[in-house]
Amino acid sequence: MNIHYCSDYEGMSQMAFDSLLTNLKAKPQQLICTATGYSPARLYEKLAESYQSAPKIFKDIKIIKLDEWGGTNGDYPNTSDFYLHEKLLEPLQISKSNYLSFDSSPTDAKKECDRMENEIQEHGPIDICILGLGKNGHLGFNEPSKTLSPDCHIADLSESSLKHPMANKMKTPPTYGLTLGMANILKSKKIILLVTGPSKKKAIKKLLSREITTFLPASLLWLHPNVECYLDKSSL
Repeated sequence: MNIHYCSDYEGMSQMAFDSLLTNLKAKPQQLICTATGYSPARLYEKLAESYQSAPKIFKDIKIIKLDEWGGTNGDYPNTSDFYLHEKLLEPLQISKSNYLSFDSSPTDAKKECDRMENEIQEHGPIDICILGLGKNGHLGFNEPSKTLSPDCHIADLSESSLKHPMANKMKTPPTYGLTLGMANILKSKKIILLVTGPSKKKAIKKLLSREITTFLPASLLWLHPNVECYLDKSSL
């Protein structure tokens, strides 16, 4: 893992954007896994701004959603799906056929995970995986545990995840998560990890200790050969 210490959130977002845009210019046809939340928001804004002057760079990319809240009865404005449509899919004019996504209100969550796993097998592996760091060190909804699931799965949500601003705004609180598994993430050719926010200090400290443990899922990224970690120094 290459750690890049950035002066602030804007600097972190700019460095990640520069890296991602360089990759897209070199190979426009890529499958990109996208996280939601505050950490990657400014990066996505920069991609949207770049689209205005160079739309051809983005015409062949495919987007795959990292995770989704489950059991919300489709509380759409607060879903990961709504976030990605607003931040990426519409600004970059990503077609429906180039968007691989968990249903935000599946009738059968297990079948939905199996379907997404098949999508990854058909269209993957992921070229670039964009991740944020959870307060407890989770990636997507791969929560700290004695064991971690390799493939797309139904996740039990931690107390930390249930307190997420997106979940707090829902009329029907989520009861589970749908997420790509750790193997799906670790098979990505490149990973961009964005780390920001004062609430992440404890997780950041544990991550930088380089101790690999399933109780800090993000620590498994030390096993990957191509991780660029952009760390907002103002969060330390």
